[in-house]
Amino acid sequence: MTSTNVNQNSYNVLIVGGGSSGIGVAASLLARDKTLKIAIIEPRDKHYYQPAWTLVGGGAFDINKTVRSMHSVVPKGAEWIQAEASELLPEKNQVVLANGITVNYEQLIVCTGLRIRWDKIAGLEETLGKNGVTSNYRFDLAPYTWELVSGLTHGKAIFTQPPMPIKCAGAPQKAIYLSCYDWLQRGVLKNINVEFNNAGAVLFGVATFVPPLMKYIDKYNVKLAFNSNLVRVDGNKKLAWFEAKDAEGNVTVHEKSFDMLHVVPPQTAPCLVRNSPLADAAGWCEVDHKTMQSTKFPNVFSLGDVASTPNAKTAAAARKQVVIVAENLLSYRLGNPLTAMYDGYGSCPLTVERGKVILAEFGYGGKLLSTFPLDPTIPRKSAWFLKATMLPWVYWNLMLKGREWLAKTTPQ
Repeated sequence: MTSTNVNQNSYNVLIVGGGSSGIGVAASLLARDKTLKIAIIEPRDKHYYQPAWTLVGGGAFDINKTVRSMHSVVPKGAEWIQAEASELLPEKNQVVLANGITVNYEQLIVCTGLRIRWDKIAGLEETLGKNGVTSNYRFDLAPYTWELVSGLTHGKAIFTQPPMPIKCAGAPQKAIYLSCYDWLQRGVLKNINVEFNNAGAVLFGVATFVPPLMKYIDKYNVKLAFNSNLVRVDGNKKLAWFEAKDAEGNVTVHEKSFDMLHVVPPQTAPCLVRNSPLADAAGWCEVDHKTMQSTKFPNVFSLGDVASTPNAKTAAAARKQVVIVAENLLSYRLGNPLTAMYDGYGSCPLTVERGKVILAEFGYGGKLLSTFPLDPTIPRKSAWFLKATMLPWVYWNLMLKGREWLAKTTPQ
């Protein structure tokens, strides 16, 4: 339900953000204690399953199955305040809404997600969705990616990756592999020059998965350009400019033409958090990396993409963090020690071809944390089934309902 007269309301738990983390943690808290008075501040009226957008861009998923109304996913027992939060005041246990209304809380959970910065690439916003420029990082653009891929028969296709951190560090590559798989199947890959411009220095942050991924880079004949960051686009002229940094730190700008350009935008902490007392030096909500509790205000917790934890920013990470925050927040309310510990788990199902996935699961420090007793470096059909069929069902029917399949935590 949409909350009314919120200026008269105070909540046991106030959640800022109605994405995967916000809905998931609300459901988990209510599953543990139905007496809690919980509100979720979220201005959007739509809720998205973003992990499937890469599949949409590869022609393997229906975009309409990735969206539902916010009303349909807000847990029974929680109030939905359909408004934008404009200021966090943890010293006063208050959140100010954009309309000026103040909402009070006993505990606060910050899960706003991150800010997608299309504006940081000159000329990009004007040409998105046309002139061969697309991105799987937006609901309305993922179908255009597939339109471009399925229609391309020759020319140059450039894929980009900005500096970290970003949502799902494997997503830029997933777009490459699924595109190349289609081109290979249609017999046109030999006519397409594929290039991956990565602002980072390595193909993937966990070294274990680099060799199997390199096999696909070689198979698809993808040219790799490391330390190469997209800074400007001219869609009408089909030109893109990249800043390349050499070993000595010297920066040069390279102009490249394209027929298709898949852009992964830079991503930063949202201004709401960056400008609040909760932020660390980089603007993220500063928390203890194990307990997910704010290091500055003990009645504040954070999870998901906005949290300062150095894990992969994925829905799989949020699914684990939901349990940590739910258990530790309730322990805090009872005055008990926080015993639930997050190990940095994140999962990146790397769609190396349509029908096969390398299931990369890892935690802090790149430690492998495989769910299943199988070699995680081998592409598997079963992992594709998990990615394309099982995980969307788990998301809508378990994670957002407070049912914690394979997400339980063990006190440490």
